[in-house]
Amino acid sequence: MPEMGNSLRAAALLAFVVLSILVSLLISSVQQFGARISYFSNATVAGDEEEFASLRGALIYQLNERRKEIIPLLLPDYDDDDDDDENGLPGGSRRSLHSDQTQDSTLDYSLWNEITHGSRRAHMDEMGCDSLVDMQAVEILGSGYTKLVVKVNLAGGQPVALKLVNEQGIDMGKCVEDFRDPRGCRELVSYKLKKEIVLLQRLQHPNVIKLKGHCAGAAGGGGGGEDGRVTVILEQGNPLQMIQLLQSPWEDRFRVCLDLVRLLHFLSQSPLGSVALLDFQPRQFVTVSGELKLTDLDDASAEETSCQRDADCTLQFPHRNFTLPCSAQGVCVGLNEKRNIYNAYRYFFTYLLPHQAPPGFTHLVDHIMNSTGELKADINQTLEAFEHILLLYKSGLHLDNLPPSIIRDYTVMRGMGTSGNAEYRCWPSYSQQGCVLSVHSAREAAFICNSHSQCNSFTLTGRKTWTGRLLASFSSSFSHLVPDGTSEVYVKKTKAPEASTV
Repeated sequence: MPEMGNSLRAAALLAFVVLSILVSLLISSVQQFGARISYFSNATVAGDEEEFASLRGALIYQLNERRKEIIPLLLPDYDDDDDDDENGLPGGSRRSLHSDQTQDSTLDYSLWNEITHGSRRAHMDEMGCDSLVDMQAVEILGSGYTKLVVKVNLAGGQPVALKLVNEQGIDMGKCVEDFRDPRGCRELVSYKLKKEIVLLQRLQHPNVIKLKGHCAGAAGGGGGGEDGRVTVILEQGNPLQMIQLLQSPWEDRFRVCLDLVRLLHFLSQSPLGSVALLDFQPRQFVTVSGELKLTDLDDASAEETSCQRDADCTLQFPHRNFTLPCSAQGVCVGLNEKRNIYNAYRYFFTYLLPHQAPPGFTHLVDHIMNSTGELKADINQTLEAFEHILLLYKSGLHLDNLPPSIIRDYTVMRGMGTSGNAEYRCWPSYSQQGCVLSVHSAREAAFICNSHSQCNSFTLTGRKTWTGRLLASFSSSFSHLVPDGTSEVYVKKTKAPEASTV
């Protein structure tokens, strides 16, 4: 009984939080929504039962259509190492051979029951309705046609993101207007959340947001998800800010693009087959500790496009069209993969990769831009090109042309830091108050200092970037040297000061 009480309490608290947020931010929509419900009640009272039955039938049809979208995703994963079947197809390809009857017999109904009714947890460490007891709503992270995303702090202080049906969203409003059934519409609209839960279960990857659990109605108690309420519990991320990213050092921009390519490589050969992101926009991504993660999967599709000729396999974009080959099996070859690559090029690579790329990488970046912008490379080749740049960048091999003697112009003081610095700014910098850049070694830092007319010294701190490169702070002068066991100070020999005795 205590478990049931906590579940009901969590569900009630969740409903209160959502209601409070919606009332404060969407009061006008609430009034319109109430008017529609009133109309529904009046129509029913008036005895328009025939029309109501017709609308109910149409709504049930839509519910069944949404269910059909999820059915293929419930097929159990096949081990990639399984032997090929008698037709010579690998285990992962058997999915396409299943008839509807075979699919129904192999569906992962335990997962479906978990999502719909909260009947079980797939893993003991997953969160459920009980985890939402005594949570505190912090802010709305986003709202769209279908969903509302809210940041909350759980009872232990852990921040998470909750995805819920947007009761005042366009999808919900249009459904109620069409079918006059708020409860049925909530169930219909929640299918996007249910689909997303399944996809997050199937598509687990470092660059996909982590599903921490979900709450279906009063899970653990009676009623399950009968009222259509579904809440997805996700790890907390920061929305991707493209304007801020454009002002970041190239290394951070490269990381976002590399993470994206690694994600697309996984999606091209996922447990569900080749997956296309149909709503490919920066707003579908967040960062967690600097790592890019896809957070919106409800518009992901693993369907292959059927064809009779090459002309049926055309990818259309605002300024470019591409025609891909139609296979002998009547399927467009690599269409989902190519769609993802070109969207990555036009939404991410174009803005983040070329600007201020290290001189040694200019030709490599140009090659990536050309091969992805013209769809000349597949995702394997694209990932290989990115990983090659990362290897060079981390190893410093692109700096072999720097003369070793360049560091001889500096006096080094190990175990020392500086105070009273006269800072100057450079762009892009890891600090807005000064010039802080990442370097592979003191030799690269000396080269940078020599290229800045204001620079007379630099300090290598113990801090490193995600690639393991050192952070170097450049300054025009400083007043004192102070002991610092994690730092090294390099001063141009004509400017070397005495160490402070203070």
